[in-house]
Amino acid sequence: EKIPPPEVEEGDNASLICPSEDGEASRRLPWKPKARQTDIELYLRTCRKKFLGYQLEGDCTTMVGLPESIQEGVKILQQHLYVSHGDLAMKHEEKMCNTPKRNRTILYHHPPAESLYRAMLPKMEDYIIALLKVLLASASTPLSKAKTSGSLNVLADVLPEDPNPVEPQRLQKDLNRHKEIITKAVSASLLLLLKHFRLNHVYQFEFISQCMFYANCIPLVLKFLNQDMNMFVTAENSIPSLDFPTCLFFIPPPFRHAIIDTHDTMPDEATPKAMCWRNLFSTINMLRIIQKLTKWRPPRTMMLNVFKSPPILKKTLKISHWMVHLYVLKLFKLQAKYLGKNWRKANMKILSSIYQHVRHRLLDDWAYGSDLDTRQWEAPMEEQKLKATLQMYHAMWYRHLLPDTSQLPDLPVHIDDEATTDDVQKFIDSCDVELPKDFESNYQGWLETEVYGKQHDWDALLERYNYKFDVDLPS
Repeated sequence: EKIPPPEVEEGDNASLICPSEDGEASRRLPWKPKARQTDIELYLRTCRKKFLGYQLEGDCTTMVGLPESIQEGVKILQQHLYVSHGDLAMKHEEKMCNTPKRNRTILYHHPPAESLYRAMLPKMEDYIIALLKVLLASASTPLSKAKTSGSLNVLADVLPEDPNPVEPQRLQKDLNRHKEIITKAVSASLLLLLKHFRLNHVYQFEFISQCMFYANCIPLVLKFLNQDMNMFVTAENSIPSLDFPTCLFFIPPPFRHAIIDTHDTMPDEATPKAMCWRNLFSTINMLRIIQKLTKWRPPRTMMLNVFKSPPILKKTLKISHWMVHLYVLKLFKLQAKYLGKNWRKANMKILSSIYQHVRHRLLDDWAYGSDLDTRQWEAPMEEQKLKATLQMYHAMWYRHLLPDTSQLPDLPVHIDDEATTDDVQKFIDSCDVELPKDFESNYQGWLETEVYGKQHDWDALLERYNYKFDVDLPS
């Protein structure tokens, strides 16, 4: 007989109970952990160095000499291996770099996003900076009140030419409402650009992410969040007669103070205020943008700590919405190991929430990472390496779209049926071959013995590598 599942009391552990395949409740986390290929390679590299004292670069299958427990651990990691869409795209680009030009094929999965990327690429940085300037001018924070050089007046078209002094309150509410709409639209546009370019090709996503990072998007969003978020998400700047779709079918009556001042009496403090859906949506978009910019990028994650984001994100947790909490916890998980032991000891409640509600990797070290693992000296090197990879990607597929190609690298030269004499010379110069020191003194003897003194079937050799020439080669 089946043993009935134990009764579970309502409480904090109730969220950890989820139905199993046969429909019964089971005590397990509601997600399946993942493992990346780089995690398996790092795990094997560490174990081989510890137990055997040697390395096998690029080999994730040889287990000779490793303890049985280590072999079982590697098998579990391989069972939970997750190869993302971006990893496949990066492997494709590496393959195309070592392929002759006539055999190269461009990879994209979303034709509308590809068309948009080609149109925006020549002035991508300018477009991103323009969107962030609009976001800076429209965000309802003290930062937007400061008069900085180059600031925009996004409400110039909203202000009436002859404002009626009888309607100051209605005008102020309408201005705040327009600022909220602009903030919502710009934040959603940036998020959609990140998502669709990630769907199309991972290098397009990395390029727009780098543009946003260099345009100070992270400090801008953190300053936006550094306000009373409860007051922001419960702001009442809506005029019912002007909201959609009421404004299309309803003629607003003449303005009276009673229409706006409906809360002259003090409201009951026990009654929670209704949330403004526009501001809540903007807040979630801001958190998701930061999370996408910093995920798997330790240098950018360390910048969150530089800009003192933990207290700002901790205040954001006061918003009573599950999606806000989820993305705030994801950001805390990214930077937890850079915050030190004292911070982790003082915020155990946040760490417990991360464990309960955020997906984990099998080799995650976010909860116990020490300060020695931050590797701050590698941060500039990683960004420069990413920039070089993106330049190679643009030089291969979008060189004709860029106005300035002087900074783009030269593509690797491959000998094929369309290769010229200069291409062959470049290919020979690019070959990094280490020769023995005594090879130069014995060069003539090597030519007589290995080249002139032996018969070679050059046609068979070229067919092996798919090389075809129209000229006859000497036998």
